[in-house]
Amino acid sequence: MTLLGLLVATAAAFAITERLKLVKSPVYGTLVSTWISPGCNCVNRKAAVSVKLRHADTVTVTIVDGRRYLVRTLAAGEFVPRGRAVFTWDGRNDLGGRMPDGVYRAEVHLARQHRTILLPNPITLDTQPPKVLAASATRRTISPDGDHVHDSTAIRYELDSPGHALVFLGTQLLIRSRSLATKGAVRWYGIVDDAPLKAGTYRLLVGAVDPAGNVTRPSARKPVVIRIRYVELSPRTVVVGRPAVRFGIRVDTDAARYRWTLAGRSGVSTRRVLVLRAPKKAGAYGLVVGEHGHTARAVVVVRSGR
Repeated sequence: MTLLGLLVATAAAFAITERLKLVKSPVYGTLVSTWISPGCNCVNRKAAVSVKLRHADTVTVTIVDGRRYLVRTLAAGEFVPRGRAVFTWDGRNDLGGRMPDGVYRAEVHLARQHRTILLPNPITLDTQPPKVLAASATRRTISPDGDHVHDSTAIRYELDSPGHALVFLGTQLLIRSRSLATKGAVRWYGIVDDAPLKAGTYRLLVGAVDPAGNVTRPSARKPVVIRIRYVELSPRTVVVGRPAVRFGIRVDTDAARYRWTLAGRSGVSTRRVLVLRAPKKAGAYGLVVGEHGHTARAVVVVRSGR
């Protein structure tokens, strides 16, 4: 009889357990914010705890820490009708103090059903902006003229925590990386507002934004200096001893070919040093060299030779 009783009790317990598995949870459709950063100017300033109740009940909703100690009471004995209910947490405790960074969870107590449910969804409180450990460019001089030769540069970065890299020119955001990896690279094509920048030197600033919405402070962003060059002449003034003699001037460009004009003459060259014959009369003449719509100018001074 003892063995038979044990078997009956075991079977009954198993049946009860299986029946409980079929009973639907009184709380479902849970949507809980993954991150909260109370100080950020973003959607994560507050965390939302959104649940659906199968039946109306008197509800108490609290935030607890990793040891399940009470942190904040979001609702205390409130009547909540059947359906969705949303509660928010601002990252503070019941005394109004800011809670330290860490992982927290929401707990829902249903008075009528005498049940307390700890929601499995963690809420990570993070107030520290990511730090940029290093930033550099693979190419410091680019020529965004559309010829696919040195049109862009890769900006490499390293962060102290996962985040999207941000590249600024002044206060204007140029690039946001897709990846949250702590190391990576983004490509810049020397373009702002859908147009290539003028020739010159530009100081880009590399920061980051983490999943909580914390953004690297402007003073902590790492600078990367990029030079944009299309075509340059060196020297800018060439002095020729007498008319009709040959002279050379250096053309600094990555274009495969360029056009030149001088004293009514013109031509095309591919050489890095452009060699021309000086005009036949003494005087000052403008030399213009261009590639893909960009030009550089120099002055050719021809002396009489007397």
